[in-house]
Parts: sequence; C-alpha cells; structure tokens
Amino acid sequence: MPEKNFDKLWEEYAKTKSKQIRDQLITEYAPLIKVVAGRLKMYLGNNVELDDLIGYGAFGLMDAIDKFELNKKVKFETYASLRIRGSILDSIRKNDWVPRSLRQKHKDLEAAYQKLEEKLGRAATDEEMAKELNITVAEFDTLVKDTNILTLTSLEDFVDQNYEKNMNGFAKASTETPEDVATQNAIKEVLVDTIKNLPEKEQKVVYLYYYEQLTLKEISKILEVSESRISQLHSKAMMRLKGKLGKHKDVLLGV
Repeated sequence: MPEKNFDKLWEEYAKTKSKQIRDQLITEYAPLIKVVAGRLKMYLGNNVELDDLIGYGAFGLMDAIDKFELNKKVKFETYASLRIRGSILDSIRKNDWVPRSLRQKHKDLEAAYQKLEEKLGRAATDEEMAKELNITVAEFDTLVKDTNILTLTSLEDFVDQNYEKNMNGFAKASTETPEDVATQNAIKEVLVDTIKNLPEKEQKVVYLYYYEQLTLKEISKILEVSESRISQLHSKAMMRLKGKLGKHKDVLLGV
C-alpha cells in the first residue's frame, strides 16, 4: 500500500493531473479492489467470477482517484472502497441476471418481516416467518439464501447514499451547523436502537461485518458456524433493519 511520501504524490497529482502519477496511484491501490471484490463475492456464489468483479471494481478505483479531494480530510482507502463497491454493484445491476420472480420473492420476504415483527413487537423466529409465508422452515432457509445478493445491494445503496452525504456534508468541522449535528445524532440513535433489537447472533454479524470490516470467512471462524450460516444471519438482519428503518426514512435520508 502507499509509501510514506504519498501525501506529496497526491498533492502533485491534484496540481498536475499527470497521467504518469495517476497510473502510479492505480498500481499502488489496486490491491484494494481485490479486497472489496472478495467481500462481495461471498454473496454472489457462482453467479459471477471474482476476476469479473475485480474488473468492474477497477473503474471505481479510477473514478475515486479522479474525484478524490485532499481537503476533505477523509482517508483515500475509505473513499475508494465506497467507489469500488458502487462500481461493482452498478455492473451487477446492469447485467440484470436476477430473475424478476426472485426480486418479487425478496420484496415479499421483506414485507413479511416488517408486518410480523410490528405485530409481535419483537424479532420473529424462523418458524414464525415460515408460518407467515405459508412455507416450511427448510423452504424459508432456501429463500433467505437465494435472496442474499438482493439484500446486499439494497442495503449497500442505503449505506452508500448516507455515507457519501455524511462525507460531503460533515468532512469539514467549519461547515457543520447545529441542525447538521442534530440530524447526525438522530441518525446514530435510530441505527443504534434498531441494531440493539436484533437477535444476538445477527447483532454480532452486523457489528463484525460493518464496524470491524471482517469478511464472512473471518466472522464464521469467530462465531464457529459456516460461512453460509453467516450469510443467512446477515440477510435476516438486513431485512429486519430495512423494515424498521423505513419508519425513520425522513430522518435517515435527510442528511
């Protein structure tokens, strides 16, 4: 990754937009593409090759280098990871290999989670969800597994939208207003309260994946269950979160 004199290199690129320096930056940060692509590949199974994801992500890295602003005081790795991930997900959507029937099943599953958990006032069990959908528990497990990628992309849209707004709106302390701070605090409170109400294992998966930035493989070792199980826990957590966060959409998307 970057050498000690990279700050000067970035400053020089910002002034000159030199193709030689740009190529050097691309080479130095290229390993980041594989890291991001590897994390997403866990959800895609055999639907797409890792090399394809890396190719999609390369456009995101180049876009990040061209648009990065030093004065934002945001780490380039953080900004680039967001752009790389977005580029990969955009390419997946454009290929549109997800059947319409599966998209509908995903919508029905999210709606069922929201309806049942509002009725129960707590997190629904797999057995309760299966009964709500009039299917067996085994069929419910398969449904969650099949809709993994749709859960991922829809949540990433939400995270990307809010993260970029946060990064643009709050990067400079001098530009923050009391209203900005109040809104940011409201967002944090909603997220924290919502995550606290998840089942324990799902809480852990969300924390390790989004806060500790661990891969599913790493999380599976910590929780001592299979990667497939971690993937299912993640999908269930995301569908629960989306249903609950939907009630606070005006706050969460108002940054």
